Amino acid sequence: MPLKDMMNKAQQLPNIPKVVQELIESFGNEDINTDDIAKKLASDQVLTAKVLRMANSARYGGNRKIGSVNDAVVVLGFNALRTLVLASGLTSAFKAPEGFDIKQFWRNSFTCAALCKWLAKFTKLDSEIAFTCGMMHNIGGLLIHILTPDKAIVIDSAVGQGQDRKQIQDRQLGFDFTEAGAELAQSWRFPQEIVDAVRFQLSPEQPAPYAKTVYLAMFILSLNASKQPEQMLAEFPDHIAKSIGIDVDQMKNRLAETKAIDSGLDELLG
Repeated sequence: MPLKDMMNKAQQLPNIPKVVQELIESFGNEDINTDDIAKKLASDQVLTAKVLRMANSARYGGNRKIGSVNDAVVVLGFNALRTLVLASGLTSAFKAPEGFDIKQFWRNSFTCAALCKWLAKFTKLDSEIAFTCGMMHNIGGLLIHILTPDKAIVIDSAVGQGQDRKQIQDRQLGFDFTEAGAELAQSWRFPQEIVDAVRFQLSPEQPAPYAKTVYLAMFILSLNASKQPEQMLAEFPDHIAKSIGIDVDQMKNRLAETKAIDSGLDELLG
């Protein structure tokens, strides 16, 4: 199925809430009216309830009670609040296809997002944008499972036998999850830097700094899961890390932190 045809089918997917769409469009907009956004968010009671529950968790709210969206803006800051709203809106927008563990999908996405945010601290990149890139990095994979479930099963089986996911998707579909995800992100009007992060996450030679962050995050995930971590550490892509301003020695000295990294968003999954 050509990617264009699949994206036309994607119009059948549930729409994300309008306030989430406005928050997506607020990236890079220094003139955003946070009061106006807060009012619109407050009008969506389900989304507000989820966001406030997360905002009052130990990870975000600390000891202060956050009783309203305006309180959340003050305590968390607009950028962190936007991240919570995006996470809430995205996890609510998709229904799991039969046999697909969507909770595990989002856990994996949130873990990658948390690693991207951790890596951004060693750079001059925006940590909340980095988190969003990680959260969105495999959205194309979810789209493929929803819109082409039969082929997705064949692809998963091939991957389970050791084949490369990108290559088998190219053969079966004519495109891969990075292309599908980038097209979806573009259709939702995410800023170009996030679209590029999704599209080029497997091509770190591209001049897309957030794509390099996703690439490094996925390498660290593999490193932490490896039975031969010393060998993988020796193969760490230092040049990619250096290209986005990371002090590699400093980062490697703190890699142990990533084994227990937590996005703080598991509550969204119930």
